[in-house]
Amino acid sequence: MEPRASREPEAAEVLPQHRFDVRSLEAYLNQHLPSFGAEPEAKLTVAQYRSGQSNPTFYLQKGFQEYVLRKKPPGSLLPKAHMIDREFKVQKALFSIGFPVPKPLLYCSDASVIGTEFYVMEHVQGRIFRDVTIPGVSPAERSALYVAMVETLARLHSLNINSLHLEGHGTGAGYCKRQVSTWTKQYQAAAHQDIPAMNQLSDWLMKNLPDNDNEESLIHGDFKLDNIVFHPTESRVIAVLDWELSTIGHPLSDLAYLSLFYFWPRTLRLRNSGFYLQENRGIPSMEELISIYCRCRGINSILPNWNFFLALAYFKLAGILQGVYSRYLLGNNVSDNSFQFANVVQPLAETGLLLSKRTTVPPVDTTRELFVQTRRGQEVLARVKHFMQEHILPAEKEVIKFYVKNENSVDKWKKPSVIDKLKEMAKAQGLWNLFLPAESSLNQLDYALIAEETGKCFFAPDVFNCQAPDTGNMELLHLYGSERQKQQWLEPLLEGNIASCFCMTEPDVASSDATNIECSIERDGNSYIVDGKKWWSSGTGNPNCKIAIVMGRTKNTSTNRHKQHSMILVPINTPGVEIIRPLSVFGYMDQMHGGHFEIHFNQVRVPATNLILGEGRGFEIAQGRLGPGRIHHCMRAIGLAERALQIMCERAAQRVAFQKKLYSHEVVAHWIAESRIAIEEMRLLTLKAAHMIDTLGSAGAKKEIAMIKVATPRAVCKIIDQAIQVCGGAGVSQDYPLANMYALARTLRIADGPDEVHLSAIAKMELTDQARRLRAKV
Repeated sequence: MEPRASREPEAAEVLPQHRFDVRSLEAYLNQHLPSFGAEPEAKLTVAQYRSGQSNPTFYLQKGFQEYVLRKKPPGSLLPKAHMIDREFKVQKALFSIGFPVPKPLLYCSDASVIGTEFYVMEHVQGRIFRDVTIPGVSPAERSALYVAMVETLARLHSLNINSLHLEGHGTGAGYCKRQVSTWTKQYQAAAHQDIPAMNQLSDWLMKNLPDNDNEESLIHGDFKLDNIVFHPTESRVIAVLDWELSTIGHPLSDLAYLSLFYFWPRTLRLRNSGFYLQENRGIPSMEELISIYCRCRGINSILPNWNFFLALAYFKLAGILQGVYSRYLLGNNVSDNSFQFANVVQPLAETGLLLSKRTTVPPVDTTRELFVQTRRGQEVLARVKHFMQEHILPAEKEVIKFYVKNENSVDKWKKPSVIDKLKEMAKAQGLWNLFLPAESSLNQLDYALIAEETGKCFFAPDVFNCQAPDTGNMELLHLYGSERQKQQWLEPLLEGNIASCFCMTEPDVASSDATNIECSIERDGNSYIVDGKKWWSSGTGNPNCKIAIVMGRTKNTSTNRHKQHSMILVPINTPGVEIIRPLSVFGYMDQMHGGHFEIHFNQVRVPATNLILGEGRGFEIAQGRLGPGRIHHCMRAIGLAERALQIMCERAAQRVAFQKKLYSHEVVAHWIAESRIAIEEMRLLTLKAAHMIDTLGSAGAKKEIAMIKVATPRAVCKIIDQAIQVCGGAGVSQDYPLANMYALARTLRIADGPDEVHLSAIAKMELTDQARRLRAKV
């Protein structure tokens, strides 16, 4: 056997009892594993991981290729144990939907190759923490790592078993009873001495099974910190390892197993740790982890039978460690310290008994908070958050680099290829067109919180096909378009095959009073002639922009100024459409979003069937379009504010001025506090508006929509301005996103109507409401 591979510090020389024929393995992999033979001159080296206590695991290296091999242990095994074919099957299913597991590459059932069945997977480079106290990181990072871990667990338990084709992976119903029975038999088969506490705990568990023992989720079975691979520098999970015990069962068994260390016996040292949990800052409390888990899954945080699952987890762990010690006695174990487990089983069983009698204080029921999402909304939000952390935020530097490189080239309006890849992934995962209730089954309140999340990254909305102005245009066509218009334009927009722009504002009139709009739309036989100038037509620079929705004045006899305008569809390639120039926003061209352009419509002729809804219906359509759109804008702006506050806090914690950290200066501390207060105020007001649209419609939420349109951009501008102030010169440079964020937020105080117009409308509605109340009293 070749010497150990040097690139994996956690692996060492293969133990004598686990050695196998490396030449036989190499010949098999050359024949069955594509790319394995990419470097034919390189030697295959094998090392063994010491961390595993069950299935022997090996690190394979051939040149620059790295793999991990898992196999059954040799010799006599407990019944139904070490079924590595199940591991391979579940990892293959999970990898296919983007869940963080190592990519499974090959399964071999031919024991003649290396003596037992085995499978090979890709090697994942990252951080594995063996010590539950996670030393060597800041309290903030320690907390973030635990949150990422429990969010991953919640995501696992939210997966659909049928769509994974894992219906036969376990029996499901009656899981708790089977677990008690299985681990009782496993313990009895491996026991080297009589431990009364194990027998008592087994009896208590069997007599106190949950009444509702039919919940079915895909569970891991051994979900704990040292089975998680974290990103090398970020607080996110990139792989979950060791699926040997995975099955279909009750999800709370995984959550309880993860929570074992909160009740660890004081007589025992935490595994791989010289410290007790209480001495470490930053680890969330068990109640906090439960709250995060339940919020991600959309379930009540008051967990029934929680003591039962904690006791079951201790019983299971005691049974596992008894089996480890049994294999040690047989000379068939991986770890050098397996002999220590002989004295661990009893205190673990006794702890389980204590937990069975534990009196619990019910956790806070977070489901009674204001403006709660539907269960589907919560599930989709959790998936979006994960997608953001896993795929979008890591791509941010690459996207920025592309636009910096092409700032002055002909390719500046194109999008980097990584955006298209991310779009394909989001679409495949069903994270597509989330803004449109008819497509996503989400209401406005559900999507509001999703919009906030996507607002934290400037290109995230595009990835989910939820970008302005296309969202408003798609909603407009969905609500008011004819069947022909929907087929021709809405369907390709929903598919993401084309983009669009919206043309309303004009350079020659005060467009804050939209009744001033002069662009004409005149009937001429079976056509309409569009003639006029538009500017701030967002999205026009996108190479995929194929259609414009234009608002203009149509001749009619109505004296109502709000019934003299119409909207019409104008393909961008129609003769007479002249794209004049892009407009900058504080010097930024906003290439990612297709820029903002001045467009002239010079006697442009389009079919009469392109008119939307009818003549004189333009303002009616505009109000229907802008209601949900303003919710989206405001919630994305709140996401922007969250990002600015994060930057502010990080900078304040890093920099020292006048012999103390910036956050120690009262003015900076107050900015941080005021920013948090403002964000919470904005969010509540915007969620109220979203809730009112869901319950009363856009017309019933007019005042609230106008209020958020004023309050949110104002507050966001102030937060970003303070973040810039804390960052100093760096804050206005290209090294930080704050200057661009400020430009976007400041523009919102003008776009879709300036603050002053909305303030006048709010005052008018408030005076009307007050007069109505006064008349009611009289």
